[in-house]
Amino acid sequence: MSKMESSGIDFRDLRVLDGLIREGSITRAAVSLETTQPAISKLLARLRLRFDDPLFVRRGSGVQPTARAVEMAAQIRALLEMADRLWQERLPFDPRKSEKTFSLLLTDVGMVRFLPPLVARLSELAPRVQVRAIPLDSRHFALKLESGEADLALGALPRAAGHLRSQRLYSDGYASVVRRGHPRPAAARTRRGFLEEKHILITASETGHAAHLETQRVLTRAIARTNILLQVPSFIAGAIVASQTDGVATLPANLATIVAEPLGMTVFKTPVALPRIEIAQYWHERYHRDPAHRWLRSITLDLFGNRA
Repeated sequence: MSKMESSGIDFRDLRVLDGLIREGSITRAAVSLETTQPAISKLLARLRLRFDDPLFVRRGSGVQPTARAVEMAAQIRALLEMADRLWQERLPFDPRKSEKTFSLLLTDVGMVRFLPPLVARLSELAPRVQVRAIPLDSRHFALKLESGEADLALGALPRAAGHLRSQRLYSDGYASVVRRGHPRPAAARTRRGFLEEKHILITASETGHAAHLETQRVLTRAIARTNILLQVPSFIAGAIVASQTDGVATLPANLATIVAEPLGMTVFKTPVALPRIEIAQYWHERYHRDPAHRWLRSITLDLFGNRA
């Protein structure tokens, strides 16, 4: 039988062959397959031409498979079982048994903000699951989600592609930090004193902090150029420099709260009106219904969702 001829055989044909082998009777096979005896006889005549073999011969009131049909029986059953599994309900994700690795796209802020609580929660619920953090490049993150290189992107991505799915987690504002022992901590809390201080300005970049661009513009307009001590594209680096100088760094409020204690810094409300940041999780439609993916999204929503 040529490849062109084999393409004319479908799973209905295979089910009829399997039914005849199991039942040994055209009449009983018709009943079990919920069809008619003439329909099976007609289909069997076509299959005999396709395989160039009688496939079944009469034996008393029933039929007996030929050597060719017996030879194919196990393969037919395996194909049908495989097809049935495709239609079966997908098995639920079992986090306690899974050894899956989840890949997350994160900025430097996101790694500090999300990873400690997420890893702690996963160690409780899914001890064999691993997490891989990938630096977030806002120019290419949609492709990484589509290809499956990354499962989720977490952060503020206002220009995310429209075909991506997203779920809001929380809204964040800004706070400023200075080192403990700063010579003018009280004055820095006032608008006038704040603008007179030396500043470590965190710059927006396509590789992660694109949502920070408007805040950067506001601060750049408000702060005199001569009062900008340093420009750096990393909030973490900016905070570390501020902890070791008299510079003021303005950071997302959640990050400022996290780093203040270990870096020996004081946090205060930025005395300049700044836009808020909308933090969300993003994923591709291809993985929207995947049980493991849905489980991960439920964990991140539970940990970080609906926070002010």
